[in-house]
Amino acid sequence: MATVTLKDIRKSYGDVEVIKGVDLKIEDREFCVFVGPSGCGKSTLLRMIAGLEEITAGDLLIDGQRVNDVPPSERGLAMVFQTYALYPHMTVADNMGFSLRLAGVPKEQRRVKVAEAARILQLEKLLDRKPKELSGGQRQRVAIGRAIVRQPKVFLFDEPLSNLDAALRVQMRIELARLHDQLNATMIYVTHDQVEAMTMADKIVVLQGGVVEQVGSPLELYHHPRNLFVAGFIGSPKMNFLPVTVTAIERGGATVQLPGGGTVTVPVLPGRLQPGDPVMLGVRPEHLRPAEAGELAGEVMVVERLGGETFLYTQIQGGDMIVIQADGEIPTRVHERIAVRLNPLHCHLFDADGLAVERAERHPLADMKRPTARKAS
Repeated sequence: MATVTLKDIRKSYGDVEVIKGVDLKIEDREFCVFVGPSGCGKSTLLRMIAGLEEITAGDLLIDGQRVNDVPPSERGLAMVFQTYALYPHMTVADNMGFSLRLAGVPKEQRRVKVAEAARILQLEKLLDRKPKELSGGQRQRVAIGRAIVRQPKVFLFDEPLSNLDAALRVQMRIELARLHDQLNATMIYVTHDQVEAMTMADKIVVLQGGVVEQVGSPLELYHHPRNLFVAGFIGSPKMNFLPVTVTAIERGGATVQLPGGGTVTVPVLPGRLQPGDPVMLGVRPEHLRPAEAGELAGEVMVVERLGGETFLYTQIQGGDMIVIQADGEIPTRVHERIAVRLNPLHCHLFDADGLAVERAERHPLADMKRPTARKAS
């Protein structure tokens, strides 16, 4: 059992409050990712869980026990930092087993635990090397191995992949997901990269300005963002936004007038909007299609060809730029004028306060949970 519960957690530096009342429960064996822009408080929140930052107010519980005043070394946690923090004069094996040595664990027991961690991380052939002889990805695996040998209740990761190049980041994402499945461990992971959050998390916590904007599964946040911030932050490229006006409320939803004069009826629940209300229409790039005729029209300003898909950055009437995801072989060129069709079933409306207007039907995949591996009894 390794649950982590935060009850109205707050952190202040003098008169400045940086964490503003966070309530959250991280379940046993869950992979929870804190994500948000720089300065949102995600690393501060992680350090408070680790005991490296003092909690100003609220309660932190690990396995149901309040640990606000428990020293970091006694919380049963292990942390992996952005910097590898390896001892340059020690071998890989010595680096991984150093914390056990400090704890007085017998030499043979240390050897067994280090060997098992090395097997899990595919480091068996590197145990006698020094850190300077390793690649960035190998050094990060050693840092993770140093955490594994302690057999903690919870693993904490503070942007561990940010120092790696793009290819290594992808590789390490796969290895961390595999490691979570193999260890059956509770993991809390901090990143500013929403792609990392989407690809690894069971639960994503989106933070902004020390406040939790939304908590949910990756697909729940993607298909049902709570507000404009979450809608724009989750997804790459991000959701397109267009200022529109409600022209009618019908049984099938709200009809809005688009830039250029076209209209679309978005299937949202009645009651929140009235004709004449200014709202924001949100639609993701994959739900827009170039066509002979459509609700929008504009000039293609940039074409990004990525092989299997192409992104068309298109300036529509009124000056707004939208991104359209098209087939990789589409022949569209820069400065070509195109019509754009959008799928109303995948459109979102946000009211004047930036809050999402509830859709008439939830996306069928939004509530899908990732299977949690269980150790054989």
